[in-house]
Formats: sequence, structure tokens, C-alpha cells
Amino acid sequence: MRPQNLLFVFSDEHTREITGCYGNSVIKTPNMDRLAARGTVFDNAYTNCPICVPARASLATGRYVHDIRLWDNGMPYHGVPTGWGHRLIAAGHQVTAMGKLHYRSATDPTGWSEEIGTLHVVDGEGDIAGAIRSGMVERSAVKQLSREAGRGDSTYIRYDTRTTAGAVRWLREEAPRHTDRPWVLFVGLVLPHFPLVAPPFFYDLYPELPPPRLYGAEDRPNHPVIKELRRVQAYDRYFDAESLRRARTAYHGMVSYLDFCLGQIVEALESSPAGRDTRILYTTDHGDNIGHRGMWGKSNMYEESASIPMILSGADVPVGHRVAEPVSLVDVYQTVIEGVGLSLEEEERETLPGHSLVRIANGDCPERTVLSEYHAVGAITGFFMIRHERWKYVHYVGAPPQLFDLAEDPHETTDRAADPRCTDVLRVCEARLRAVVDPEAANAQAFADQAAQIERHGGRDALMARGSFGYTPAPGEPPRYD
Repeated sequence: MRPQNLLFVFSDEHTREITGCYGNSVIKTPNMDRLAARGTVFDNAYTNCPICVPARASLATGRYVHDIRLWDNGMPYHGVPTGWGHRLIAAGHQVTAMGKLHYRSATDPTGWSEEIGTLHVVDGEGDIAGAIRSGMVERSAVKQLSREAGRGDSTYIRYDTRTTAGAVRWLREEAPRHTDRPWVLFVGLVLPHFPLVAPPFFYDLYPELPPPRLYGAEDRPNHPVIKELRRVQAYDRYFDAESLRRARTAYHGMVSYLDFCLGQIVEALESSPAGRDTRILYTTDHGDNIGHRGMWGKSNMYEESASIPMILSGADVPVGHRVAEPVSLVDVYQTVIEGVGLSLEEEERETLPGHSLVRIANGDCPERTVLSEYHAVGAITGFFMIRHERWKYVHYVGAPPQLFDLAEDPHETTDRAADPRCTDVLRVCEARLRAVVDPEAANAQAFADQAAQIERHGGRDALMARGSFGYTPAPGEPPRYD
């Protein structure tokens, strides 16, 4: 594999289906579509956890959440265990981050040569209240979602605009100074993460959108774990027909503004000498439900939340190619290490679950099971999801599983777990899951670690009195507790 630089653009909460190159004829994402046309699209890419902080910790370390035990948004990554950035720095590579990281602090050794204007969790702690998973009360901060949705400006929009300008400047001015070894530039864009506010031009691109799927009360999932999740998250309680329309329109507009920012960054790269020697990877931390099933945000294993877009281009990457093999964020570790010309160490080969996306794009697809898991807000028990051929299997510790045939039922309208014709499929899927993780042990460990976290911060009552906030504010903006 030819060593190259890596421009890694990483957005926040971009659900895969709202992307032109994934078959959506309504959304306008010309820059992502062009990147896809000259590279490889991964049709079945998944987050390793459908919530920000654990997903980003998995991305950094190439390890699953149950391995690193950073379970929720109050357990941010702080450099342990070490990740791909540490390996690159030790070998003399420049590794620059700008924009949203959502780690503990810029002062922690988290694998960057430099951080420029990065966004981290609130007060170096994050959402500690998210560790409370027994006797959960409604997260009232969700009221902000419907109230704010619409056409306008936000601190997140301004933050992404600054981050994009910084990336353009770095590619033009700093990249030429790092020619001895391949560099990595990580650009963390926040959109389309809520608040659901889109710049007017981009909001107005979508005067009419189809309604969300399975939105009627009779159509929503009746699974006991999902019902409790919906109660705690209060996903749809504060929406009416007008705020629903504004929210979905804004989300689409935000994706198009994200695409506009990506286009500026890629154009700056292509107009520089480094353009010929740089791979580009675009993906996101997780998706967003955008109203489907009466749900917003993420935190579940439906495709809207757990699936992510993933596009790769550059040397040794097939052009105009699509990959059906399931992949996930942990695959970025090997992609970065091998992409800059380093070799995996023996311990990495033996213990890390990922595989180079470049190799997978070229047909080197190892036999493995890709895992996503969730242990955070609204989860009365651990969620564990795997893909096996056409099937998606979701295991809930102490509760019935879910099984979906994504070939026949891509929108997951019919749970086949109780279908007697699927008994053998269920058995195979559970065996494959257990080959990766002991769900009962991981679930128990998560609850134990979170109980200890709650006590370290004064106990349940103190955290409840403190309240929660809807989202991590942009730098310089105070969090809004509710």
C-alpha cells in the first residue's frame, strides 16, 4: 500500500440515508457524491456505539466500548488506552486535530501533535447524569429540540464555519511544511447534530419533505426496552405538526451545509501540492432518528441511529466502488496506521477487532462480526447489535431480542425474533455475538462502573439536582441545564 497523508473529515450525527450517494434523491450532497464517485462507498458501515463520547473513544483506540469501559457521555476518552494517534506521533508523523473531538480535555495526551480550536466535554466531565440508568426520570432538556428547530443561525453553524476556514488555512499553509512523512488532519464538524437549526439558504432547499416513517402511535415499536427508552428520552412529546416539519427540514439543510463545508475543505486540498498524495476519509460518529418511529437523536440500534455513511478515496482505493461487507469505526485504526506506511504491532494484530478499509475495499474481507453496543441514557439494560449476512440481531440483556431481515425489510418494520422460521438464525446470531462479547458480563460491568461514577460525583440526588443539558455547547457557549 502506498503511504499517503490522510484528510479525515468526521461529522456528528449524520444518518446514512440522508446522503445522495446512498440513494437519497431528495438530499443535496454534491461534494459527498463526488467523493463517492472517485472512491469507495461502504454500504453497511456502523457506529460502535450510537452516542457521541463512547463512539469517539472507540474510533480513537480501535477497541469496542466494553473493552475500554467508557460507557456513556460522562466517561470521556483521556488517552488511555492509547490509540492510532499515539502510534503516529511516536513514529514522527504530524497528527493535527481541529473542531469537535469530545474527549475529556485538550491537556490530555490523546494522540494529537496539536489541537486547534477543539471542542471537548463540559467541564472535563460531560453528562454525568447519563450514568443514572435505574429509576430514570424524563430528560426534560429534549424540550429544546422542538422549540429551537427551524431556519436561522446557531453557535454550531458558526463553529463549523470557523473549523472549515481553519482546515482550509491548514491545508494551504501548514501542510507544505510536513513533507518528510505522511500527516493526518482530523476535521471534526458538529453538524448535523442538534439543535436543529439550518442556515436560511440551505433550509430553503427543502420546502417539502416526506413525513417520518412509522410515526403514528400504533406504528411505533412495542419492545419493552425501546418503550422505556422513548419514555426517558421523551423523544416526541414536545413536537406538533409544525415543529416536526421544521425539525426535519432543518436536519436536511444542516446535512447540505455540512456537505458545503466538506466541499471547501476538499477543494483546498486539491488545489495544494498535497492533493496528489492524500487519501480522504469521510464518516460520522452515529446517525439520527429524525422523527422515524417517533424518535429523535440516537441511542438505539435501528438503522437511522446505528448506521453511518463512510466514503474513502485516494491511492489504492477502487474508484466508483461499493462494499457490502459490514464495517465500523474501529476499522479506522488499521486504516490510518497502514495508510501512512506503518506496520501493525503483534499486540495490535492479535487484540484489535478492526481491519484496514483500504484492504476491505480491495476484497480482503476477513471473517468477523461487527459489533455496536449501548449502555447510556434511557437504557434499562445493555443493547448489543451485530450484522450477519442479511440479518440484524439486537440482544438486550434480560429482555427479548430483535431480529430484522434488512434485505426484505430495510426499514425494520417487522421484528422476526418470535418467528418460528427464524429459530436457527437467532441461534447463529447469538453465538456470533457471544464470540465477540459476553453481554451479561459487559452489562454488569457497565452498571458497576456507572454506579461508582455516580458516587464519585456526590450520589444520585446531587446529580439529579444538577440537571442535564441537551448538547455540549460550542467553545465559549455555556451549557444550558434543564
